[in-house]
Amino acid sequence: MRDRHEPPTEQRPWGRFVVVDQGVDLCVKRIEVLPGERLSLQRHGFRSEHWYVVRGVATVQLGERSFVLAAGQAVDIPLGAWHRLANPGSDLLVLIEVQTGVDCRESDIERAEDDYGRGPAGGA
Repeated sequence: MRDRHEPPTEQRPWGRFVVVDQGVDLCVKRIEVLPGERLSLQRHGFRSEHWYVVRGVATVQLGERSFVLAAGQAVDIPLGAWHRLANPGSDLLVLIEVQTGVDCRESDIERAEDDYGRGPAGGA
C-alpha cells in the first residue's frame, strides 16, 4: 500500500520516474533507468533540462556528441537540443532531472528514434 504522501511513480519500458516537485515552469524528477536500457532520442520545444547522476553510469547523446557521466557529474540539455540517456552498465542508473521552461508537461516530447515503438510525440 502506497503512503498517501508518497509521490506517484510512472513506469516506462526503460525504467521509471517519480515526480518530486512540479509547477508551471518547473519539474523535478528522480529517474531510474534499468541496465542496458535507454530513453528515446528526443527534444523539447518548451523546456531545458539539467541531469545530475546520483548512482551508476550514464551514456549521454547530446546533438552529435556522445559522452559518459558517472555519479556526481551533471549535464545541461538546452531547449530544442536532440538528446538521449542510456544505461550501459549492469547496475541501476539513478539521476535527478530538473526541467525549467514555460511548459514542463510530459507532452512536450518530439521523438526521432525509440526502441519501444512509441510514436513521435507524447509522454516519456
